[in-house]
Amino acid sequence: MTAAAGSFPYPLVATDLDGTLLRSDESVSARTRDALAAVTARGGAHIVVTGRGVRWTRHILDELGYEGLAVCGQGSQVYDAGAHRLLTSITLDRQLASLALAKIEAETGPLFLAASRAGLDGDVLVGTGYSGVGALPFVPLTDPSELWAEPLSKIYIQHPTLSADQLTEVATRTAGGFVTVTMAGEDIVELLPLGLSKAKGLSLAARRLGLRSADTIAFGDMPNDIPMFAWAAHGVAMANAHDQLRAVADEVTSSNDEDGIAVVLERLLA
Repeated sequence: MTAAAGSFPYPLVATDLDGTLLRSDESVSARTRDALAAVTARGGAHIVVTGRGVRWTRHILDELGYEGLAVCGQGSQVYDAGAHRLLTSITLDRQLASLALAKIEAETGPLFLAASRAGLDGDVLVGTGYSGVGALPFVPLTDPSELWAEPLSKIYIQHPTLSADQLTEVATRTAGGFVTVTMAGEDIVELLPLGLSKAKGLSLAARRLGLRSADTIAFGDMPNDIPMFAWAAHGVAMANAHDQLRAVADEVTSSNDEDGIAVVLERLLA
């Protein structure tokens, strides 16, 4: 499918959630909502593409009245928000993940851990010392063996002294042959199924809509958005984006708190 005369130039608008579509207070501005509504009125489709699993995403989509497809869990889940149904689910090989953790900790020492269980209602387990969950729902991980008790979509790792950039580098170097390592936030480093990325999940969702990479404009702010930018026809980094993403972006817009998505969409609509 290609854009028809008078239609929006990118039939598919893919937006990251945190630091991109969401402002710092987790709201979506009226200006951004209006811009996205104008895109859909011109025949475009909007897809949320987030590192959050469905369990941590669903309430936001419901509050927005979002009924389309959403790519969650760094691409591991394609979720039909209107039907509240999980369409695809990719799980982490727990044996490989355990080996990856051992290799990382052999170099860094003990890590603080959390994990997302697979499935529509998969719990997020949070171990002692792991920080940054805030008010999101989670289950305390008090018995380490419980980490491996059920299928997982991903594992989160933190280190008491290493920064997220440093931990990502060490984890990729020592365990990159067993899992995909990605940095999804200022203190969020994740271990994913090998080969998984937002681009993988977005391609699956786009196919369901009859759309292609050439039809896609993508917005993001962190290194985990790099594969999505590589897949899309046009990648737009927010002003608040990580330097690694800005370096590969086709353009940089205003920050998430300054309606950066709307700034670009309004220009294209005009």
